[in-house]
Amino acid sequence: MSRPSSDGPESGVDPSASASFGYRDVPAAEKAGMVREVFASVAPRYDLMNDLMSAGVHRLWKNTMVDRVNPRPGERLLDVAGGTGDIAFRLLKKQGERPDVTVCDINPAMLEVGRDRAVDRGLLQGLTWTTGDAETLPFPDRSFDAYTIAFGLRNVTDIDKALADAWRVLKPGGRFYCLEFSKVTSAPIARAYDAYSERALPFFGKLVAKDADSYRYLHESIRRFPPQRELAARMRKVGFANVAWRDMSLGVVALHSGWRI
Repeated sequence: MSRPSSDGPESGVDPSASASFGYRDVPAAEKAGMVREVFASVAPRYDLMNDLMSAGVHRLWKNTMVDRVNPRPGERLLDVAGGTGDIAFRLLKKQGERPDVTVCDINPAMLEVGRDRAVDRGLLQGLTWTTGDAETLPFPDRSFDAYTIAFGLRNVTDIDKALADAWRVLKPGGRFYCLEFSKVTSAPIARAYDAYSERALPFFGKLVAKDADSYRYLHESIRRFPPQRELAARMRKVGFANVAWRDMSLGVVALHSGWRI
């Protein structure tokens, strides 16, 4: 089985390469900036929108992921693309003693929201906030015991590079967890869900966040994300072992996991 090099993925982007941005293909070198603009726009209302769009069910999905992580006191935890702190706060509570959670997000606006939320909750110990790209994380090899990413992997330019860099920063025995929208397992439910999200996301985006276009992109990015089996194969390809996934809400989301051995 191939393994990513200790130097991590290449930081350069092929100027001729393309990447998906919703239903459009755009130059790969431009996608990260476009995604930053989306999340800078929606950051102040991001968590409220999650509650509205999922009727609060996203909280149960996130709780399930953190329960699976089951962090032990003193472990070093990394939450990627988690700028508003939703996963990090849960990890802190679950870890209890000697918490050590690093939040890494490419978007400073999302991190600002997360820091403010942490202060409001009195969470001042055991949290580190870092600006960084999931494809080229600003951390040394073998730094963390567990890596989480919730609803962020579909927004990276190159999913395989992000997976490879997740493998790189994990210690041997480290655990990887990805919570992401996926392929609904029931065809009738899939049609209903797709129709709902296609209309509801831009509607609520315009009504609450004053930005229908950003939420239209988020709907489209869900539709173009790899289904469960394909994502699992790509995890194995970069070196993860014991790869598995668990469907939730009939596959509306899936929780993928793997180990670095």
